Amino acid sequence: MKLCVALDNDSMKENLALALTLKDYDIWLKVGFRSYIRDGKYFLEELKKINPNFKIFLDLKLYDIPNTMADAAQEISKLGVDMFNVHASAGKIAMKEVMNRIKDIPNRPLVLAVTALTSFDNESFKDIYNEDITEKATSFARDSYEAGLDGVVCSAFESLDIKNNISSDFITLTPGIRPFGEDAGDQQRVADINFAFEQHVDFIVVGRPIYKALNPSEVVKRILERL
Repeated sequence: MKLCVALDNDSMKENLALALTLKDYDIWLKVGFRSYIRDGKYFLEELKKINPNFKIFLDLKLYDIPNTMADAAQEISKLGVDMFNVHASAGKIAMKEVMNRIKDIPNRPLVLAVTALTSFDNESFKDIYNEDITEKATSFARDSYEAGLDGVVCSAFESLDIKNNISSDFITLTPGIRPFGEDAGDQQRVADINFAFEQHVDFIVVGRPIYKALNPSEVVKRILERL
């Protein structure tokens, strides 16, 4: 299992300062909407300057018509990131188009599909998708696998079901991880490290328990010791 730290601070300065305190760790860094829209490619380059071995997950959740998604995926692949994501809701045709467009790029990024956001509980998810989360997440994962993607973004509660029904090698990345039982905040389907292990999760994403901590480096150290 690998640790991915969410860089969701209020400014690039704060995010870079956080990355600097974590420069000696073998971790992934997640750059999301706010950070990328605000700070762009320059921010990614500055992270790599701090530690060229940092792995970067660009979390933009592409969702559009197939050609537009493929165009965006091609541009993302030029940024030097190691992983990005799309929405499985965009459909199998769109996901196939993304993979066809980038398949010949040397050292292409990993591509994951978002199944069900961890801010959903089952009731609110069902209002939109007319299915229970577990069943639909597995269905989305199957579409993603058949489209040639590398894995999915899901909660820890869907990970094992996806592994068992699709492939044990299909990557699951789970946000909403509260390593030591911290407050869930605006997330509904949260889990701790032990549960993530039991569910065969490949990547855990940890945000606020790290970047809101008085000593983020110590929290990361504790997490890595558990991993």
